[in-house]
Amino acid sequence: MTHPLEPGTTTAPAGSPIEARRRHYAEFYGLAPLPPAFGVVLGNCQAESLRTVMDAPDRRFVRVPAVHEMTAEDAERLHEVVGAAHTVVSQPVRDDYHGLRLGTRQVTASTRGRVLTVTPVRFGGLHPFQAAVRVPGVEENPPIVAYHDVRTLAAAVGLSCASRLQPDAVRAIGRASVEELRRREVVTDVAVSDLFDSVTADHARTVNHPGNAIWLPLGARILDLLGAHGGVTDPGRPLLNAVRAPLLPEVVDAWSLPDEPRDHWIIEGVEVDDAEVRAAHTGWYASHPEFVAAAVDRLAALLSVWRNA
Repeated sequence: MTHPLEPGTTTAPAGSPIEARRRHYAEFYGLAPLPPAFGVVLGNCQAESLRTVMDAPDRRFVRVPAVHEMTAEDAERLHEVVGAAHTVVSQPVRDDYHGLRLGTRQVTASTRGRVLTVTPVRFGGLHPFQAAVRVPGVEENPPIVAYHDVRTLAAAVGLSCASRLQPDAVRAIGRASVEELRRREVVTDVAVSDLFDSVTADHARTVNHPGNAIWLPLGARILDLLGAHGGVTDPGRPLLNAVRAPLLPEVVDAWSLPDEPRDHWIIEGVEVDDAEVRAAHTGWYASHPEFVAAAVDRLAALLSVWRNA
């Protein structure tokens, strides 16, 4: 019988998305042997970027699926893998997340290794119009991009708001993001908020997808706390770069960025007009009134900034 931590086999059909996924996470699924010594990084899609900059040939951090993608089988396998890990770096995850034993407290109970927690990073100062919102009961995402523009939401419910902000309002939204990070990092082990003391366009691709300007220093900070040898691994490519939101002129002014303003999205390397995105979302909102009502309520503070600009 194959030991759970030894390479195994998969019954997924050859060439199927399931097989491709399992091979992408080969060490996790036992399709390749786990290293003799290794760490893991747990959380949402940000966790993989953090893992990437900390992983090295002589300092392994194995790839594991994002927690929101895990199945019941994955959750059980995660406990096995974490049990063999010398280090667990995790975003805070609530107990019984998605009905599975995926809470940070539950998972880290399986290891005798070092555990560090770090908050997920969101920053609105580069995309002050944007929100990433989930509403219970609405699993579907809007078309084109899974982000919401408060200006489009406001129009969907007949609220008027400014078409643009003054730079000081942009900076205020950025400061609010940093204050929220400070509040969250109080109960974690690694500080993040000070990495936004100066802001570049590389600090965030979207409101919840930080760039290399965050991942490289954050990874270095964690490795230093762990007493690990060697510096971070520069991936030689921009991380979390599949979707890049528009860069507004007032944002460029607010942070004195050297970048040119950009009124389009870049999605998998393809330019997409923001007007196309907003038109598609307007239609989606019309067929999802329950989402709109909940989102407008949750985004009341951000909407007020735009309505009073």
